[in-house]
Amino acid sequence: MILMTSDIRRAILLASLLSPMGLAFSCSDSKSESAKAEVFPVINPVVRDTLYLREYVADIQSVQNTELRAKADGYLETIHADEGDFVKTGQVLFTISRLQYQQEVLKAEAALASAIAETKAAEVELRNVKALLEKKIVSDSELDLAQARAEALQAKTEEARAHLSSAQLLFSYTQVRAPFSGYINRIPNKVGSLIDEGELLTTLSNNQEMLVYFNVSEREYLDYMAAAKSQQPHEVELVLANGQRYAYRGQVETAESEFDKGTGNIAFRARFPNPEQVLKHGSTGKIRVATPIQQAVLIPQKCVVEIQDKFFVYRVTSEGRVDMQSIVPGYRLPELYVVDGGLAKTDQIIYEGVQLVRAGDQVVAQVVPMKELVNN
Repeated sequence: MILMTSDIRRAILLASLLSPMGLAFSCSDSKSESAKAEVFPVINPVVRDTLYLREYVADIQSVQNTELRAKADGYLETIHADEGDFVKTGQVLFTISRLQYQQEVLKAEAALASAIAETKAAEVELRNVKALLEKKIVSDSELDLAQARAEALQAKTEEARAHLSSAQLLFSYTQVRAPFSGYINRIPNKVGSLIDEGELLTTLSNNQEMLVYFNVSEREYLDYMAAAKSQQPHEVELVLANGQRYAYRGQVETAESEFDKGTGNIAFRARFPNPEQVLKHGSTGKIRVATPIQQAVLIPQKCVVEIQDKFFVYRVTSEGRVDMQSIVPGYRLPELYVVDGGLAKTDQIIYEGVQLVRAGDQVVAQVVPMKELVNN
């Protein structure tokens, strides 16, 4: 009787498993497991040519910028140009009191005239002594004395001529002229000020072209040198202090001969035209350099997770499983990374919700085109 009950129980269990209710129960378990898989937007990396823009702090200088200092002492008599004026080469800018220097010139001229007269008299005397010597009226010693006197007076004449040149030079220093065409800067002294030799009068700037200096790393320097070997002109842009882009592009001309030991950088110099005189000596801004990248693999920055100086993305496999893929990021663009290694363009990587998934999770991938996410 007991065995019979056991057989009945087995039959009932088998029937329940094969019944529609049993099958429905089994299917509901499968559906509930599938329902647990969350939907995540995924993207495929985009491969295309792009530009990488670097910005550097710019030091803007005039192609010529010179301090004008006094070479003579005296009172400032006249200022012939105002601050900010454009002046031409040779134009008189300042006049320092000239009377004392003019008197020195007159004195030197008089001394020279006297020396010349004495020299002529000595030469006449020397000729007379020579004539007397030929007639044996005077001795050879008198000829030597006359000749020595003439030579001494000739030397005195040359000395007087040198003094005159020096006096005239000092007199010319009382007028300060523009060494080149440019714009006058601030004039610290006013008319009537006592000026010492070497005192700063103003500065003069030639702003027709501007030299812009900026520092780059050793890697960027090597990239530039590689581009220079291919004879590609290296043009740069200038961003002004107000954030506006300067209307003209500049050309990189040269680099310094040594790297800075403290920073590891080296300075480049670019030349910019300045026809509207917008740029001034000492202006600030940023140099923008565009580096072309061929066939760059691009992904959004928000897809990337950084763990202990290493970079990862969550990739969705063909079975819908999540795994962590290590990548090698290259350049950082606005909102994007250029990936140097670790990804194929067919990979699907999670775009949003990287904080909510773990390796091994089952997910449902919803592909989102890259062009809908970023504009680059």
